[in-house]
Amino acid sequence: MFTLQLLSFLFSKIQEGPTKKLKVDSFLHTMCLHDDQLSDISARFQAEMKKGLSAESNAAAAVKMLPTHVRSTPDGSERGQFLVLDVGGSKFKVLRVKVREGTGIRRGGVEMEERSYPIPQELLVGRGAELLDHVSESLKDFLHEKNISLEKKHPLAFTFSFPCELSALDQGSLLSWSKNFRAQGLQGKDVVQALRDAIGRTGGMNTEVLAVVNDTVATMMTCGFEDKYCEVGLIIGTGTNACYMEELRHIDLVEGDEGRMCVNTEWGAFGDDGALSDYITEFDRELDAASNNPGKQIFEKMVSGMYLGELVRLVVLKMATLGLLFAGHVSNALRTKGKVTTAHVAAMEEYKNGLENTRLILRDLDLTPSLEDCIAVQHVSTIVSFRSSNLAAAGLAAILTRIKQNRKLRTFRITVGVDGTLYKTHPQFAKRLHKVVRRLLPECQVRFVLSDSGSSKGAALVTAVAQRLASQKSKVDETLSLFRLSSEQLQVVKARMRAGLEAGLRGEGPAEIKMLPSFVSRLPDGTEHGKYLALVLGVSYFKVMLVNFKKGLQQSSQVYHKIYTVPLEIMQGAGEELFDHFAQCVSDFLDYMGIKNTRLPAGFTFSFPCEQTAIDAGTLVSWTKGFKATDCEGHDVVDMLRDAIKRRNEFELDIAAVANDTVATMMSCAYEEAQCEIGLIAGNGTNVCYMEELKNIKLTEQKERQMDDGSDGERKAGEARIQTMCMNTEWGGLGDHGSLNDLITPYDAEVDLNSLNPGKQRFEKLTGGMYLGEVVRQTLLDLTSRGLLFRGNVTDALKTPGIFQTKYLSQIESDRMALLQVRSILQGLRLESTCDDSIIVKEVCGAVSRRAAQLCGAGMAAVVEKIRENRGLDLLNITVGVDGKLYKLHPHFSEVLQETARVLAPQCHMTFVQSEEGRGKGAALITAMTRQKGEM
Repeated sequence: MFTLQLLSFLFSKIQEGPTKKLKVDSFLHTMCLHDDQLSDISARFQAEMKKGLSAESNAAAAVKMLPTHVRSTPDGSERGQFLVLDVGGSKFKVLRVKVREGTGIRRGGVEMEERSYPIPQELLVGRGAELLDHVSESLKDFLHEKNISLEKKHPLAFTFSFPCELSALDQGSLLSWSKNFRAQGLQGKDVVQALRDAIGRTGGMNTEVLAVVNDTVATMMTCGFEDKYCEVGLIIGTGTNACYMEELRHIDLVEGDEGRMCVNTEWGAFGDDGALSDYITEFDRELDAASNNPGKQIFEKMVSGMYLGELVRLVVLKMATLGLLFAGHVSNALRTKGKVTTAHVAAMEEYKNGLENTRLILRDLDLTPSLEDCIAVQHVSTIVSFRSSNLAAAGLAAILTRIKQNRKLRTFRITVGVDGTLYKTHPQFAKRLHKVVRRLLPECQVRFVLSDSGSSKGAALVTAVAQRLASQKSKVDETLSLFRLSSEQLQVVKARMRAGLEAGLRGEGPAEIKMLPSFVSRLPDGTEHGKYLALVLGVSYFKVMLVNFKKGLQQSSQVYHKIYTVPLEIMQGAGEELFDHFAQCVSDFLDYMGIKNTRLPAGFTFSFPCEQTAIDAGTLVSWTKGFKATDCEGHDVVDMLRDAIKRRNEFELDIAAVANDTVATMMSCAYEEAQCEIGLIAGNGTNVCYMEELKNIKLTEQKERQMDDGSDGERKAGEARIQTMCMNTEWGGLGDHGSLNDLITPYDAEVDLNSLNPGKQRFEKLTGGMYLGEVVRQTLLDLTSRGLLFRGNVTDALKTPGIFQTKYLSQIESDRMALLQVRSILQGLRLESTCDDSIIVKEVCGAVSRRAAQLCGAGMAAVVEKIRENRGLDLLNITVGVDGKLYKLHPHFSEVLQETARVLAPQCHMTFVQSEEGRGKGAALITAMTRQKGEM
């Protein structure tokens, strides 16, 4: 039974404990970091990351930000058997890793067999070749022990937990040793090649070293196999480091800007250039001075398990020396470096037994601590380890902030894969780290996942992912090769287009290319004047325009317009209702402009194949581009419009001309550019017109008389016979008789089969914007069904025809479009994608649109070569007027088209001019020329 005096004494001693804790707080106040300081450290680390990523500043950067050439985290489909060598401590491991291989492994699971081998101390500081020979011989021993075939070729992954500069996934030069390794002759050398040489010296093994991986990267990959959100790896053990998936466009040391790559920060060197000088204590400086690498790995020495025990010893030694502990007694053991370990620190901080553990540890140091001494030393351990977790949290917060900023997110979800003895064994470290990270980044949903054998399993997964990506890339490239046209193929397309033009001109049998006369026989000269209406029927719209060509002001005009939609049910309904809709739109526009009682001449731009018998008469040959209105094909579209106007009985209209949109575009540009004798439409549909020599055009007798007599049946005395006529080629029909069958892919065939006009307009279906998005969708659908895209998940969205519009091709292929924005577009289409998926989608879009542009370029080369030969010229200078959203809005279409045409027609110099309001303005010009001259 305690006496009252004894109880009073113990109570007084317990009261002294907190007093000494306050003294410790005062003594170590510089180690107690508050949130503002942690945010400051985080900001400094972000600046160091940026410096390390830049080619200009990397050489001087303390934080090297080493590219790992790991371009993707696992997607769960990886499989195979791999050997792994894991070198990074006093022991190394040899493993056989089976990824989804063999019986008994759950889907997505990994099975490992391993053995640890010690590294003799003399090899740590001896010759590097001897160290790797030991590793290689141990590998062979493992193969024998596990009865693994020595003849069969085995893929091998190499976990090498030291700073390396990688030039490829299987090439890495050792920058510096750490963690007591000092082997000579390897620094600056390719450690993979050195390992291969060692395996060669050992002999009797058939291995292929496919990847060298840092343990931090391996940890991220291991956790990423189970959690798709894991894009950060963190090691907090004997050493410390972090890696994460960085946008490739920010990594100057690696070519390319598409996708992401894992960057090994090597953050242990943070502070080597003085960036942390105001946060370094006298104990940090003393520890650093006595280390094997003074001035190096400053951050690691403040954070990692290799140094925490020594920091605690130095603090306790200083306090004892000053008489603040142990009544000023200092033992020899306390003065001895390494006598306090990180395991001791962890033991002292245990929740229930910490105080007793502290007493025993101090007793082992030949000290006789009081209760208050034990409480104070325990508090020193807490402050030192708390600072460690705080610093790690600040660094991690910097990485997560950079990821958030890269992806322009306000909040996001991410998983951090973690490994390391300090994180795993210290009772409070992980909790402190998690709490501080979440406090520094409250807007981020951060999950921490403990890695299981991460440094070993992850190396195998890096290799498995590399193999998956290589196989995937090969299969995707094989698919996209169907869209890639060689120079020889483009020459063939040019020749077939030329043959089609000639056949259409001769009018022999049913030609693929119709070559329809437009009855436009000359170009505007700038004297046109007056007010004219223009009616333009596009793919899904009807536009009414008032164009005023000002007299006396050459090449000056005013345009007023209004656009009306054409609903799908009208596009594909009864023909009479369609033309009644046009008449109603014209009526509305005349009311809008206040000119309903004025009978103006009008031109009608009708963007579909018409057989013209006069400038104001055109019989619809066939609908294209989604129109299917009944009782229209075979009828004169001008008469149908006149009948609709009569049925309305509200206004009168003098329809003086009908023109194809291509012809109208050419005329509009010719009003500005005298050399414009070609019109090109590259939009939802595609077509070309050009000025052909009349002698080459086979006309019916009726058309001959029309050309000879003029539209009013009279000719001016002495006027020369017309020599040229603009021909509406309707080149979209090339291939309708099979001339393009060798270029048509299965995806094109599927698009054609599901179209409104199967077997028709085959060239247009390869080149027109109305179809390109659907060709892309069919390709994506096939790649997904083969497991090469979207994790093999064929969604309802992907199966929806028309969901992938051509405008998405233009957006996705924009040079300013980051992959994050590509993913956003895909998500808007309910297609959940990874970064790798976005790259493949962009490649598909590029292949499909490039082929379209090249085909149009080859066709254009055929047209200009024909004009040049018609005129017997060695060199042709000519202007092409162009309209169409595909040409105008797609970031690369126009450039590819022009380059292809120039290469295939080197004797023709082409200037491409974009039309503004060309379809309406051109129709108004033709009307003006018809009414002012009396004929075209």
